[in-house]
Amino acid sequence: MLLICGSGASSGFMAANMRKYVKKAGYDYKIQARSESELGDYVDDIDALMVGPHLKAEFEALAARVPEKVKVILMHPDYYAILDGKGAVEHLRQELEA
Repeated sequence: MLLICGSGASSGFMAANMRKYVKKAGYDYKIQARSESELGDYVDDIDALMVGPHLKAEFEALAARVPEKVKVILMHPDYYAILDGKGAVEHLRQELEA
């Protein structure tokens, strides 16, 4: 799973919190954070792409840059704003099961 934001800074903090929750919950997810400009380097190695809510205007263009097999998810501002790793992981799980 790859998490992206504009520069990679806020997504780095969010990814760290998500990794903590994943470990605690016993889920088998590998979570990485990168900047939007690095997306092309990782598209072949991911199953899901979570996009920071501040990139909502670019969401469709970002989704078009990844293979069809990749689930592309726009993160919700409510958990993203407070870097709630549990909220993000649970949103990811819901989307992957849908």
